[in-house]
Amino acid sequence: MKKLVRPRHHRMVAGVLSGLAAYMNMDATVVRLLFVALLLITGVMPFAILYALAVLIIPSEENIV
Repeated sequence: MKKLVRPRHHRMVAGVLSGLAAYMNMDATVVRLLFVALLLITGVMPFAILYALAVLIIPSEENIV
């Protein structure tokens, strides 16, 4: 069973997007580009809030036993 975690390696900021990419079996670069595109289209604030919430909610790989 797959778990959504923020990996220790391949992080750019906090690992949220690379964790989502690994969970969805996608390339992390594609997920990051989609995030930036949506960020530019809709504005920074909604996605900044979602990213901050994801950092708090999604566990880091180093905290998983």
